[in-house]
Amino acid sequence: MDPTTERSHGMRIGIIGAGRIGSTLARRFAGNGHEVRLANSRGPDTLAGLVAGMDGPVEASTADDAARFGEVVVVSIPYGRVDELPHTGLRDKVLVDTCNYYPQRDGHDPELDDDSTTSSEKVRAVTGGDVVKAFNAIYWENLRDHGRPPGDPERIAIPVSGDDEEAKAVVASLIQDIGFDAVDAGGLGGGGRKHQPGSDVYTAELDAEELDARLRTA
Repeated sequence: MDPTTERSHGMRIGIIGAGRIGSTLARRFAGNGHEVRLANSRGPDTLAGLVAGMDGPVEASTADDAARFGEVVVVSIPYGRVDELPHTGLRDKVLVDTCNYYPQRDGHDPELDDDSTTSSEKVRAVTGGDVVKAFNAIYWENLRDHGRPPGDPERIAIPVSGDDEEAKAVVASLIQDIGFDAVDAGGLGGGGRKHQPGSDVYTAELDAEELDARLRTA
């Protein structure tokens, strides 16, 4: 995965989910010049105050509009609500899955409980998108506060997994844009397991070399 092969500047990004990760990404992406449409489950009017406090080209929208608008669409909702995602507008798009499965919140999913599949693979099955798992293993406060320029010794790395190399390169470039390094964890299933809750790198604050080393031994 070479993030230099895909340029992310000036992209249209839809974000479905306006919680801490979704709203933080909206702020960071819009501040970097990307056009952002941010949606939640309660409608655009409930996001007016949040969006008004953001710099850059960001607007509140419905989930359907965010899905249609985005060249890249970020899904940042509780995993238990994945079936509520728009049924159109997501197929074959680069889809960034920030979700984590927490059975105490989402209800038990037998296929995830026995590890026969992963939450990101199930997101792909629901949406038909080119799913890339990212931003699921970082504290939202670090995402908000700890972006650093390339070469900064305090720059944090973010694991990325997916089966489509071009989609991963696009997401890696977006990660680089907002001040972090992207480290390829592998495919959506095997790689995603390496940075899901309970893994050695989940919420760990590591630089790219440290993160890569841990992922290789996971």
